[in-house]
Amino acid sequence: MNHKNTFVISQKADAFFQGIYDVCVFILHFFREAFSPPFEWKEIIAQCYVVGYKSLPLVSLTGFITGIVFTKQSRPSLSNFGASSWLPSLVSIAIIKALAPLVTALIAAGKVGSNMGAELGSMRVTEQIDAMEVSATNPFKFLVVTRVTAITLMLPILVIYTGFVGMLGSFMNVHQNEATSFNSFFQSAFSTITFLDFFAFVFKAFCFGFTIGIAGCYQGYNAENGTQGVGKAANTAVVMAMFMVFIEEIIIVQLINAIR
Repeated sequence: MNHKNTFVISQKADAFFQGIYDVCVFILHFFREAFSPPFEWKEIIAQCYVVGYKSLPLVSLTGFITGIVFTKQSRPSLSNFGASSWLPSLVSIAIIKALAPLVTALIAAGKVGSNMGAELGSMRVTEQIDAMEVSATNPFKFLVVTRVTAITLMLPILVIYTGFVGMLGSFMNVHQNEATSFNSFFQSAFSTITFLDFFAFVFKAFCFGFTIGIAGCYQGYNAENGTQGVGKAANTAVVMAMFMVFIEEIIIVQLINAIR
């Protein structure tokens, strides 16, 4: 029994490290293809449209509600200490340092990452990718590099937009309750934000975008077992992307605090 358990654990460990190795090879392949011509500019722009423009309604609604809800939840606690004037600063710190990048990344993982996994997975199991290879087209460059590049470029823009919409929602709530002017609200909000905070804000977005793109494309590009494999690829892409986003958040926060 012990030998059987040891064998099962050994198999799982081998599969785990093999999976890490495969992902690393996939990432190295991406960088090799990304910086070698020809470049698929039209497809990159098309994917930027899919990732960015089509995500705006969901990102707008989520960011706006996040700003309002966080402000409403924070007001009673600050009011107990007579520190309601600190509310804009508190909200800006929370949204710019954590909420905007995380919320946008989780939305992108669920919407874009799953779409990449399902789309490439269906192309793999229906042998469309094999057909592209036979027709002398580089499917990795056309399908993977373009999608990863698009979400890496577009997620920072979406994160900045989410932060702005979230702050706008917070301002509307503060203005409704304290009659604070637009100028005074944003002056107070950004008085505590440094260049390092904004750098970390954008850097997180680039890292999250790259991670989501790699997770979605890796799972879809290596899908198998027919339609069941497509569903598994989409689901695993979302789970892997969200897990890695939280791990990266912890690492980047530690690095920024060490620099600070």
